[in-house]
Amino acid sequence: MIKRIKKEIRILGIDDGPFQKGEKECLVVGTIYRGGSYIDGVLSCYVSIDGNDATKKIIELIKKTRHLGQLRCIMLKGISFGGFNVVDIKKIRKEINLPVIVFMRKKPNLKEIFEALRKAGKSKEEIKEKENLIKKAGKIFSTKIKNKIIYFQISGISRKKAAEIIKIASTHGIVPEPLRVAHMIAQGVILGESRGKA
Repeated sequence: MIKRIKKEIRILGIDDGPFQKGEKECLVVGTIYRGGSYIDGVLSCYVSIDGNDATKKIIELIKKTRHLGQLRCIMLKGISFGGFNVVDIKKIRKEINLPVIVFMRKKPNLKEIFEALRKAGKSKEEIKEKENLIKKAGKIFSTKIKNKIIYFQISGISRKKAAEIIKIASTHGIVPEPLRVAHMIAQGVILGESRGKA
């Protein structure tokens, strides 16, 4: 439990890279930041596209980093990686014993997401499992960053403290630096150059 939030709180921000139809794996990049001002490290792994291994791979990635003892929070850009490889944020929280914040620029339309899942050609059992993980992530909250509303989900942290961490980390825009830079690195590696906004 985070008792007091420092400006240089160590945050691990995780985002995935772009991929093309027919590819089997997607690059996932994590950046370790002191608040929103200084990068301490970069981590990476691959997850299967539309698979079921994102939770396991992210837990393994975090457990083996030499920065683990300094980390105070895990921040994810959305709840799925590599398409519909949905993350179990409660399991990550339990396994790593650190709070998890899921950041979203826009409020997700769950009805549209579930419809897209059903069209993805997965079995009924797999669709149900992914739907359950999305629901399991819990309530979607909102806060304002630089006069713009953003959305987030949480595990192991209060809404108030999560909003405070997001604000501390959002030094150059509405996207927290650990996520913005993870996104740029992932794009740069896969495409040769980063493009667009995180």
